Amino acid sequence: MAGAESAFDRRESPAMPDTSSFGRRHFMARAAAVAGGAALLGAADLTRSAPAHAYTKPRVYTRAEWGARPPTSPAQIIAAPDHLVVHHMAFPNSTDYSLSHAFQLSRDCQDLHMDTNGWADTGQQLTISRGGYVMEGRNRSLEAIGKGANVMGAQTANENGHTLGIENEGTYTSVLPPTALWNALVQTLAWLCDDYGLDPHAAIVGHRDYNSTECPGDALYAKLPQLRNDVATALGASPLRAERATPYVRSNLPGPRRRGDHGPAVGPREGS
Repeated sequence: MAGAESAFDRRESPAMPDTSSFGRRHFMARAAAVAGGAALLGAADLTRSAPAHAYTKPRVYTRAEWGARPPTSPAQIIAAPDHLVVHHMAFPNSTDYSLSHAFQLSRDCQDLHMDTNGWADTGQQLTISRGGYVMEGRNRSLEAIGKGANVMGAQTANENGHTLGIENEGTYTSVLPPTALWNALVQTLAWLCDDYGLDPHAAIVGHRDYNSTECPGDALYAKLPQLRNDVATALGASPLRAERATPYVRSNLPGPRRRGDHGPAVGPREGS
């Protein structure tokens, strides 16, 4: 793990948030503030032009490009997210960093979600391979993001109505993602924060901040403060707001029970 960490910047500053108090109470307050925004948007809302933004959108491969199956039902367009949820996919840490592997990853994930989990489609809105390729997940995700909206996903149980999920290929319990994935994740999150007008220090969270799960892995979760810092820096934020690094700690939270199990993804009153 030490070798993987060397790829990342270890800058620290005196300002360290209380990550425990930044957990569910903070999220519930934010969710309450936007409760009305989780209502479904009509087709007329999708005719709105997206505002111009300064940050460059990453190359996102479409469902047509990676060969997606048709969903069993179309995704519902909902209001813009207030949090961006970082996941690990709980797939093997492949050393195949090719685009063809990334496309196969998206197909394998969709097959798992539809055929094993019984969902209508891929659960997450976006997927990033270990080679750093960013791909559309659930149908209509890019359409919605382009209009400043979101789609109802199946990635964070009971919170899908106000969150957007990013699945990162691999399992990061004790190792960190490769640099290519990390850089793509920073770029993707910067694009989304810019597009939605979100503060990276408040909006970027891990799956475990909402549900009882090890996801996005103990190692990657410990790097979320740096991830927020890197995204904020990409957006031109002052380094005075930087969060201090947190140590790697074994959480003993529930880990993957099988390939692709990153923890609770759909609540009892949510569709999949």
